[in-house]
Amino acid sequence: MESATYAVDPQPIGPPWRLWKEVGAEEAARQGVFAPVYSVSFGARNKIVIAPGDSRSMTLILDKCEGYCRGVDGRAGPNLACEGCERAVATRLDDCGSWQTVWLEPDAVVRRPSGLPAGPPPDWGDLGRAEHRVPPVELDGSWSRRWEAAIGVALAHLVAVTDDRPVNLPDGPVAELLGHAVGRYLPAGPDARTVGLAGPGIRPPRPRPDILLVPRHPLTGASWRGDEGAVVPLDSGVWAYLAHPGETSPTPATGGLPEGVLRDDYPLPSRPWCPLTPNHQAFEATLVRLPAVRDLRLRRYRDAYSQAVGEESSWCP
Repeated sequence: MESATYAVDPQPIGPPWRLWKEVGAEEAARQGVFAPVYSVSFGARNKIVIAPGDSRSMTLILDKCEGYCRGVDGRAGPNLACEGCERAVATRLDDCGSWQTVWLEPDAVVRRPSGLPAGPPPDWGDLGRAEHRVPPVELDGSWSRRWEAAIGVALAHLVAVTDDRPVNLPDGPVAELLGHAVGRYLPAGPDARTVGLAGPGIRPPRPRPDILLVPRHPLTGASWRGDEGAVVPLDSGVWAYLAHPGETSPTPATGGLPEGVLRDDYPLPSRPWCPLTPNHQAFEATLVRLPAVRDLRLRRYRDAYSQAVGEESSWCP
């Protein structure tokens, strides 16, 4: 989360957890989980997530600071208490491999106006601004963690709308950046469905592709819909980069520079040494929350191929 921002998760999150075999499919579906998982969250809905640096007047509950590595993972429930009343009010996450966040308990906090002037809320028009675009490569030359998570979420939606069938990506940034990921998660073969990019300021290609990659609203998270048809929602910052990629490519180019082109930026910018790989945990968590996964074809896909991908090494090939 960026400083001075927050988000609300409508789904249950965090402990207490109950095993799938004890819960059953019907009760799990009421919790928003539609495929067998090891355990189902029965935590509170509508938890509020903020950047850790925005938290104030809270102290760690030391006997609830378990973690796998050198941080805390919130496995025991809220681990931050109010300094004044000592009530457990939030959960700090900063274990290895986790986003650094603070999750506020919805029944333990009250929203108060800050007294500061509020800026205009973000809207579809902001997606065309250069500052809204999220580059796929970090300053150190590694792939953006936000991109890895966003592509994992988008792939789950793509698998659902295609029923695990082949797709053809459009030439340009979409194929360049997403091609490897789509090849990992979807089969190749004939009768592929076509995919195109659409959103505010961009008309869908003609003829209309079978599936449109569209942005989520930067404030509400709702998917943009230009017309009826299958859509796959994308993180708005990721979509903005694909729609308006700028002048440079994030992947290494082959060959030399065109004649007459001079370069004075030395050393050259760092580039990833392997293709963009989606975050499999984001893919899996999204797929099991899509009602379409109850379809027999997708259930077989999830139980077989998706599990096999998750067992592969997380390191780049």
